[in-house]
Amino acid sequence: MELRISSLLLLLLAAAAFFSAIPAEAHNITRMLAKHPSFSTFNHYLTVTHLAGEINRRRTITVCAVDNGAMNDLLAKHYSLPTIKNILSLHIFADYFGAKKLHQITKGSTTTSSLFQATGEAAGTSGYVNITDMKGGKVGFSPVDSDSDGPMATFVKSLEELPYDIAVLQISNTLTSPEAEAPAAAPTDLNVTSLMAKQGCQSFSDMIVSQGVESTFSDSVQGGLTVFCPSDEALDDFRPRYKNLTADGKASLLLYHGVPVYNSLGMLRSSNGLVNTLATEGAKKFDFTVQNDGDDVKLKTKVVTATITGTLIDEDPLAVFKIDEVLLPKELFKAAPPAPAPKPATKSKSKSKGAAADDEDEDADSPGPASEDIAAADEDNSSSGERARGGVGAAALCFTLVLGFLAYIC
Repeated sequence: MELRISSLLLLLLAAAAFFSAIPAEAHNITRMLAKHPSFSTFNHYLTVTHLAGEINRRRTITVCAVDNGAMNDLLAKHYSLPTIKNILSLHIFADYFGAKKLHQITKGSTTTSSLFQATGEAAGTSGYVNITDMKGGKVGFSPVDSDSDGPMATFVKSLEELPYDIAVLQISNTLTSPEAEAPAAAPTDLNVTSLMAKQGCQSFSDMIVSQGVESTFSDSVQGGLTVFCPSDEALDDFRPRYKNLTADGKASLLLYHGVPVYNSLGMLRSSNGLVNTLATEGAKKFDFTVQNDGDDVKLKTKVVTATITGTLIDEDPLAVFKIDEVLLPKELFKAAPPAPAPKPATKSKSKSKGAAADDEDEDADSPGPASEDIAAADEDNSSSGERARGGVGAAALCFTLVLGFLAYIC
């Protein structure tokens, strides 16, 4: 009997280990706010403006929600959806402020950046918000560029908190900012190259214009378009290679950075795999692979791997993301060489060299890294979601074994 109990304890410990290894589910702002019906309008507009996905992908964030009454006051001003997105972006801070932290602000006041500032939509310091711990236990929120004569927005209560990850707070009224409330153009009215030029992709924008493919990008917006623009720094290193391409090669390279389908960052994370581009034509595949790497989204060609480093705009039907490398298609550039094959084992020709020679031979015989091509590596790398499902399956199997053992000893 004691043996059975000991075995049962071991199985239970194994099950606990499996369950603890399962990754915790990331926060989901939509589900959090769904528990509070009086915030349904705010929740709805986080979804339609795609801000919900941006909140969910970030760590260490604060959402200042307003109730349906405050949202009705905002909607009564008949702002366009892009402008509403800018206003709501001002209510999302790129830092964690739980209820306790709000009342422990050093020197009683601090300034934090909002998503309105972080996405590059705001000019100067317009996207920053002052947080002030006032007398009487109140905490006030005021955008740096606010010129409103109305009441300052104040902290009402904490709705949901996951310490140091996400805090969802209720504030008394919407934050006002001339910059955020300014008329914003709809994505279909935007000049894609001008947008890129203003937000750190000037070189890539200039290449598109000079090569005469600007119309291909602009004409694709209406039906859905995702653009991955290399940063100016990435293009500085690439210029010599770009100059060596033919005119057709240059055009294909630039079009290779556009995907004729709208993809938000969340959509890219959930639909890893091969994607066609604006350069795809018949036998000329000009495709690349989208793949998660932790919280990062990577774009893999057979030649280079780029990482998404920022969002210029993400509003259906247009998304423009900044990347840290120029995407190089295998149709124009040589594929990256595979890892070197391991050296063949060698035997010592003489045993008279003693133990030192034996040690050297052992080092020479040790295998090097396996030679794998890029495609095989792509197939072997699982996304974080797949790893999570694998962990759940293993834990479920272990739990089933425990139940079976319990039935046996009983």
